[in-house]
Amino acid sequence: MTEGNFVDYVKLHVTSGNGGKGSVHLHREKYITKGGPDGGDGGRGGHIIIRANANMWTLYHLKFKRHFRAEHGGHGSKNRSTGADGGDVFIDVPLGTVIRDTETQNILHEITEAGQEIIIAEGGMGGRGNWHFKSSINQTPRYAQPGVEGQQHDITLELKILADVGLVGFPNAGKSTLLSVITSAKPKIADYEFTTLKPNLGIVEYRDFQTFVMADIPGIIEGAAEGKGIGHRFLRHIERNSTLLFLIPADAKDIKEQYEILLDELRRYNPDLLDKERLIAISKCDMLDDELKAELRAELDEQLEIPYLFISSVAQQGLQELKDKLWQMLN
Repeated sequence: MTEGNFVDYVKLHVTSGNGGKGSVHLHREKYITKGGPDGGDGGRGGHIIIRANANMWTLYHLKFKRHFRAEHGGHGSKNRSTGADGGDVFIDVPLGTVIRDTETQNILHEITEAGQEIIIAEGGMGGRGNWHFKSSINQTPRYAQPGVEGQQHDITLELKILADVGLVGFPNAGKSTLLSVITSAKPKIADYEFTTLKPNLGIVEYRDFQTFVMADIPGIIEGAAEGKGIGHRFLRHIERNSTLLFLIPADAKDIKEQYEILLDELRRYNPDLLDKERLIAISKCDMLDDELKAELRAELDEQLEIPYLFISSVAQQGLQELKDKLWQMLN
């Protein structure tokens, strides 16, 4: 998935179909006089249905089509013939999509199961034909019901990536490099901050043909809650990750301080994120010799309460140990 094709936020305007009108008709046939009312019912208007598609990873297919309108129901006719139902419109979305009301921002539904279908705008009911209204005191009703109008909604679709491991770190911590080394993903890599502007996904191959999914989100900085940097827009992608991998470079001035800043930003965004399994990877450790590693390890053993590893994506150091630890945490 290229960065330009990844779309995780779209706004749509959906309109369901109107119900068809009931028919006002009096039966006319040779040798049958005064056959009475036989106007049929109108058909139902088409629904707007959001459908889960397990083969999709992005909302890119909705980027250039923002308006969806279902067909109107057909009108009733003679001989109690019911009008045709309007055709439903299906909007396919990937798993992990959240549907919100654009105006109130309330969550309407969440798409979490393959094949799941949600009617987001119901088609209008068809009107009843005049034969429904005949009675002993009104034997030839000359009126029928109009169809019910369809619904209109403005909805927002937000995609929350379903991944096993979410990478969390400051810009230039080496997240994209790690993803490119242990998966087949091709994220943008450069020696300046905020090279990653959209989340990237990669499948990590483990022993015995087993795999797990890793997600790299754009780097966050202190004050992201106030809108600094890219803000918290992409943190929703790690809400459904079972394990969080904090990536902190070995040349950081204070590793524990950086970890605490990242943890505080997650806490301010969603305190539930702190309940997830956490692991720290000290990246770019090819810059350290054995003596510096030993000193840093002794310091971190006193400061950190969660497990940590030394890795180097460029030098291919500690990557298998990292995979083993992540697999153990995931299972």
